[in-house]
Amino acid sequence: MDITTIAGIVVAIGFILGGQLLEGGHVGSIVQGTAALIVFGGTFGAVLVSFPLKDVKRGLQLAAMVLREKKSDLDQIVQQIVELAGVARRDGVLALEQRLPALQDDFLKRSVGFIVDGVDAIVTRDALETEIMHHFEGDTVGAKIFESAGGYAPTVGILGAVLGLIHVMENLNDPSKLGGGIAVAFVATVYGVGSANILFLPFATKIKRKLGLEKERRILIAEGVLSIQAGLNPRVLEEKIRAYAGGRAPAAKKG
Repeated sequence: MDITTIAGIVVAIGFILGGQLLEGGHVGSIVQGTAALIVFGGTFGAVLVSFPLKDVKRGLQLAAMVLREKKSDLDQIVQQIVELAGVARRDGVLALEQRLPALQDDFLKRSVGFIVDGVDAIVTRDALETEIMHHFEGDTVGAKIFESAGGYAPTVGILGAVLGLIHVMENLNDPSKLGGGIAVAFVATVYGVGSANILFLPFATKIKRKLGLEKERRILIAEGVLSIQAGLNPRVLEEKIRAYAGGRAPAAKKG
C-alpha cells in the first residue's frame, strides 16, 4: 500500500471537511447524490469520448499503481548483473544460458538472451531501447486518462451548477424545491474542482512518476547487459550501473 497516496487523500479531504465544520456547516450539506451523478458520470463520459476503450481500461488498471507501493529490487538487480558479468568474463557469454532460468525479471532475461544468442551490440541496444520506450509511452496513456479527467471534471461541475440553477429558476413559485436546486448547483462545483485537484490530477502525476522509475530501472538493466556484452570488468560495471541508479541501489555484495 502506498502510504503517501492514502495519507494525502485523507489529509486533503479531512482538512476540507474540517474547515467546513469550523464554519458551522455539516458534512451532510455537501453529500449530494445528484451532483455526484452529474460530475462523475459526465467526466467519465467525456473520457470515453476522448480515448479508445483499450486506453481507458489501461488507465483504470494503472490506477492500482497509485495505491500500491512496489518494493525496490535495484539491489538484487545490480547483484545479478554483476554476477552475470563475472560468469561471462570467466567462462564466456555462452555460459550465461545456464543462468537464464534462474532470472526472475522478464526484461533482464530477454536482455541476457540477446547476448547469449550472439546478437550484434548495436542491434541489441536498438531492440532494448525500443522496448523501453514502447513500454513507457504505452503506459503513459494511463496518466493522460487521469489528466483529461482532471480537466473535464471542473467544467462538468460548472455544468451541474448551471443545471441546478435552471431547476431553481423553474421552481421559484415553490420554495420547498429551491434548497435542493441550490445545493446541487454549488455541490456540483465542489465535486468537480475537488475531484480534479485531489484525485485525478494527483493520480496522473504519481502514475508518471512511477512509470519514470520503471523506465530508469529498465535502462539500468539494458546498460548492464550491454556492458557485459562489451566485456566490461565486473567492478567497473557495478559502479557504472549504480550511477544509472542514481545512488538508489547499494553496492552489490562481493563473493
